[in-house]
This record gives sequence, structure tokens and C-alpha cells, in this order.
Amino acid sequence: MVTEINKNKAQLLILMAFTAFMFNACSNGSAENEADGKASTPVTITHVSFEPMAEYVELSANSAFRKKSIVRSSITGMVLSVAVNPGDKVARGQTLFTLITREAAALMDKKAQGDSSLHFNGELKVRAAQNGIVSSIAHQQGDYVQEGDELASVAEPASLVFNLQAPYELTGYIHTGEPCEIILPNQINFQGKIETMLPAMDMQAQTLTLVVKPLMAEDIPENLIAKIKIVKSLKKNACTLPKEAVLTDETQTLFWVMKLLNDSVAVKTIIHKGIESDDKIEVLKPIFTTADRIIATGNYGLEDTAKVTITTK
Repeated sequence: MVTEINKNKAQLLILMAFTAFMFNACSNGSAENEADGKASTPVTITHVSFEPMAEYVELSANSAFRKKSIVRSSITGMVLSVAVNPGDKVARGQTLFTLITREAAALMDKKAQGDSSLHFNGELKVRAAQNGIVSSIAHQQGDYVQEGDELASVAEPASLVFNLQAPYELTGYIHTGEPCEIILPNQINFQGKIETMLPAMDMQAQTLTLVVKPLMAEDIPENLIAKIKIVKSLKKNACTLPKEAVLTDETQTLFWVMKLLNDSVAVKTIIHKGIESDDKIEVLKPIFTTADRIIATGNYGLEDTAKVTITTK
């Protein structure tokens, strides 16, 4: 009788232990599945591309006319009339001013007082020596001028250049004869060429002046401030990734990407970046291939060996 009771107790203990084991196994499996579901992050992927890439430096420059002809009075007398205004385009030989001599001006005063017997000419036409744009007028009708006085200034449009102020430390990247891009304040841009470097520095700013020649004709006023975009470095076959695929720390000294190990696991991969543009970053190390899958979106905050789910945009 005692033996039968002990046997029943043993069977009951075995049944209870088995039940507890199965319950724990089911609970653990459910918890793991739930944890796995929470850890999986939807992401999109991208691949490296190999393409030319350049790094630029932008510097300010102001427009100026290198060639200006100063129109001067060849007599002492009075300005009888002015035929042009600032900003007018003039042709070579075109009349700009009409002057009369001092003596003729005196006789003209007497004639105005009623002496009709006086006859005189004494007029002198002052003409443009070249095609250009009138940049300034120094005297107006009725002004008395001395021989040699400046009457006007005429700028030659073809002589327009941009004077670029470059810090001395950047002169190693800037060379005469090289192309550059000129960007106007209205965002119109066109090509230019670094023509020459002036052999003197600005003592206060410690900058050198470089002369940039536009390669196309534009109606550009003098003293316009523009941007000159110069190539600092150029690579013909750089390994690049979209900017959003590259992550960094708070100090922006460490950079990494999340690379897919398989269809569901992404690993953190430290990279060394090179040239950077508006939307691309060059990857110097490690060496990626076009077959490598890099997370493009959904990568922010992912830890190493994070579980992911690949989606499409």
C-alpha cells in the first residue's frame, strides 16, 4: 500500500515538472519572438558608386574695368552741352561734349547783352576715343573747365575682370591659367579663367589679389560682388556614398555606415571619408564594392548587429 502511494506521488511530481518545463519553454519562445519583432527596423539600402568628384573652395571677388579712357578738356573754356549720361554705350568718334573757348564764352555774353555785330565760333567737339560705356560724368552744361580737366570716364566692356581676394594659405591650390566658375548674386554662373596674380599682399587682411577673366560677355556693372568657385582637389574615380548613408558622432570625428551582413542583420563599419559635396561623400577606407549593401535610410540610432527589414522607398 505504501509502495503504491509513493509511486503515485512520483508520477504526480514528474507530471508537474513536465508541465512547468513546457510552460517556461512557451513563455520564453513568445518573449524571444516579441523581442525579435521589436528589434527589427525597416530600412532602405544603397550601393557605392565610382564617379568623378571634386572639392571646391568659394571666395569673394569684385568686378572692375581694367581699361578706362579719361576724356579731358583740351581747352580752357565752358561746357556748352553734354550729349551722354552715365551708363550710355558710346561708339568711337561719337560726340560726348561741346566746349567753347574762354574768349568765345566772353563774346557770347556780350552778344546776349544785345551786340548783334559780334560773330564767333570757338566751338570744340569732344569725341569718344573708343567704344565703351560712360562710367562717370565730371562736368555738366555751363561749367567752366581748365585745359586738362577730366570731363568723363569711358570704360571698355571687354576689359571687365574680377579681382579675387585669396588667403595666402590657399595659394597652393590656385594657379594661373586654370578654369574656375563665377557665380553672380542672381545665381547666374559662367566660366572664367585665373589670369594673373598680383605681386603684393593686403597688409591688413593678408590676402593676395588674383585677376579672374570671364570667358563670356555679360552686362556686368563695376564693383559687383560675386563668388569664385575654384577646384581644390579632383578625383576621377572616387568611391562615393549618398550623404544620408554616412553617420557620425557628436564631435564629427568618427564616421561609420551600417552594412548589411545578410538580409536581416546590419553591422557598424567605421569609414574614413575624403571629399565631400552637397549630396555625396567619398569613402577612402574600407574598400567597398558595388555588391555591398549599405543602409541609406532607417540607419540613425542603429546599434552594431542590429536586426533590420529591407523595404523599398
